[in-house]
This record gives sequence, structure tokens and C-alpha cells, in this order.
Amino acid sequence: MLFLATQLRAQQPNFFSRSEIGFHAGTMFYIGDLNQFKPFYKSKLAGSLVYRFNVHSRLTLRFNATYGNVAADDKDATQDLTLNRNLNFKTHIAEIAGGFEFHYMPFQFGNRRYIGTAYMITQIGVFQMNPKTEYNGEMIALQNIGTEGQNNASGTRTYNKYQLCVPLGLGVKVSLGKFCSFNLDIAIRKTFTDYLDDVGADTYMAPELLESINGADAVALANRSLDGSTFGKRGNSTNKDWYVYAGAMLTFRLGKGNNCPVIR
Repeated sequence: MLFLATQLRAQQPNFFSRSEIGFHAGTMFYIGDLNQFKPFYKSKLAGSLVYRFNVHSRLTLRFNATYGNVAADDKDATQDLTLNRNLNFKTHIAEIAGGFEFHYMPFQFGNRRYIGTAYMITQIGVFQMNPKTEYNGEMIALQNIGTEGQNNASGTRTYNKYQLCVPLGLGVKVSLGKFCSFNLDIAIRKTFTDYLDDVGADTYMAPELLESINGADAVALANRSLDGSTFGKRGNSTNKDWYVYAGAMLTFRLGKGNNCPVIR
């Protein structure tokens, strides 16, 4: 009886049988002042480590640590106004996020009846950025320069390199036996900053004023327009920046035992 009880307990769903770890590989790109419309423009390789806990067949807790890069360059634009602006940027994205996967159909490892499903991703996270620009053959970090007059001493705070994000996305997954699943998904990250690209203001600050606050380097990097105009359009202050991560993922169950309960 003790042996049977032990065996039965071992077959019950437990922390390890409900847990998965995996690796997500894909691509990342940005939507903002320097790229308003082009999906997958200058997309860069990105990767993510993922942990999942299957609450039941319809709901999974998901936590991921993601690293990637985004970039944009006005030289690739088709509009004369944007070409004349002549700005560019690159930044790394280091993100930690957690939340939920909601399955549209029940899913269980190794169960042919529930072998696959589509799902929705809803998370909240924190990411680090550090926008840089290429200028005279060098990569220059922009946050400390204050290209829009940001300076703590003058009362306008510099933007923070650490920001909140809300990943929202869709995906599909299929069971590859009792211990492995394959996934494809894409999630757009809503952010609460307009400075992923270091561009937030609608217009340029007056060069004399900007130089008095942050020096000549700020003036040179703020306005790089080809015609030298100080009255051109710099950015769009009404919209925040976004970034998107898409790719494929393999996950593996950490332990034996029955699957999580089925919720039809």
C-alpha cells in the first residue's frame, strides 16, 4: 500500500511536471520617430531564456529574459523631409518580463487530443536601453549629452535608461512528445518612453540656448539636417516608441508526473 501510494503521488501533477524551461531565438525591430511604418526594418538577431509554469491546460505563467538590438537610420527613408533630418541610432535592449499565456484550446504534453494550440501573451516587464549614434566614424552614447536640453542642473531631467514595457502578442505551439514543445510567437512591446531613439521633441531647440545648457556636442548631435535648417521637424512628441520581438522557441518539461488539469 505504501508503494502504491508513493507511485500514485509521483504521478500527480507537481511543480516540476508543470514547469518548463526553454530558449527563444528570433529577431527584434523598432517602431518610432525614425521608423514609423516599416515592419522588420533593420531587424536584429535576439534571444531569450524562458520559464513556464502550467497552471492548467488553458493558462500558463511565463517569465523571460530577453536580449536584442534595434536600430534605424534616416538615410534609408524615402521622404525628403526625413532624409534631410539625417539622424540615426542603435541601442541594445535587455528585458525581463513576466505574465500569462492564454490558450485558445486546451494543451497538454504528449496528449494527441490536446497536441497544439494558439495562444495570447500578456506580460509586464522592465528593459534597459542606451541609445547611441554614429558620428564621424564613432559610436556616441546620447543620454548624457542631452540633445533636447535635458540637464538635471537646468531642471529638465534626463530620461532613464531603465523603462517599463508591456509585451502583447500571439503565438502557436505544438507538443513534440511528453517533454518538449515547439512554439512560434510575436509580441509587440508597448513602452512609456519616447527616447528609445533619443528623439522626442517636435522641433529643434535653439542652438545658442542648447549650447549654453549642454555644450557644442549637444548642438552638433541634435541637429544634423543636411540643409542646416534649425526650423525642421525633429520628432513626434505625441507617440511613444515601441519594439517588437518575434521568433521560435523550444521548451522542455523539468520533471515526470501527470500533466496539469484539463480545462475545456
